[in-house]
Amino acid sequence: MLVRAATVADVDAINDIHAHYVRTTPITFDVDPWTHARRAAWLALHPDQGRHRALVAVDGDEVVGWVSSSRFAEKAAYETSVECSAFVRDGLGGRGIGRAMYDDLFSRLATEDVHRCYAGVTLPNDASIALHERSGFREVAYFSEVGRKFDRYWDVVWLERSA
Repeated sequence: MLVRAATVADVDAINDIHAHYVRTTPITFDVDPWTHARRAAWLALHPDQGRHRALVAVDGDEVVGWVSSSRFAEKAAYETSVECSAFVRDGLGGRGIGRAMYDDLFSRLATEDVHRCYAGVTLPNDASIALHERSGFREVAYFSEVGRKFDRYWDVVWLERSA
């Protein structure tokens, strides 16, 4: 498996992985899959340099996962904080893909002016909590019934790690 910077050629594979979670789980609060144009615009904000990055894990010719570090909040004082996300192709969890991608991402961010990394995890999601804890995150906030999807409310835990 190879972890590398995502390219425009990866947009459809990233969307395919993400769409499964959008349609079938509450772990992303997106309720509609992203269009190619929306993901391409998002990817343009995640170059292979700086604080905001997008990486993919590739096994042979198949993109099997993706991670990103994105703007945490719009206000300038948050500039050195990033929100991290990780998605692994359905059916491939538990194989170390998420951890490999996060290790690569945090290695790249170590050379940037990033102070904190945050991740929001919809509960329940034991696999994501375990991935984030193994990657150095710790729980810092709990929001009760903060999002509604599939006609019910979901709790979210926020985790943090030093960059």
